[in-house]
Amino acid sequence: MADTKQRPAAIALTPAAEQRIADLMAKAPDDAIGVKLSTPRRGCSGLAYSVDYVTEEAKFDEKIETPGGIFYVDGASVLYLVGSIMDWREDDFAAGFVFDNPNATGACGCGESFTV
Repeated sequence: MADTKQRPAAIALTPAAEQRIADLMAKAPDDAIGVKLSTPRRGCSGLAYSVDYVTEEAKFDEKIETPGGIFYVDGASVLYLVGSIMDWREDDFAAGFVFDNPNATGACGCGESFTV
């Protein structure tokens, strides 16, 4: 008998992050099917978080259904993100996604990139 239990998502989203995804999808381009998190190589520490609209589903991407739209995690980035919590924070000076990533072993001083 096959095990039909669904494995937990690679990352958890706070309610604020889910609301931000809903806000982004409400004003998304017509061809966008969701929002995707990836970790391109960039910055002084090596990897950065990047959130962009996505127009097609890639075979190995992790797919997370949220109330406001589909959130994808780049398949090549999942190993760097497992167990992370993604939040959206706004204050008087800045607004953006914030990541609590247990896999990160360091970050640059400006907070733009991280090391695993």
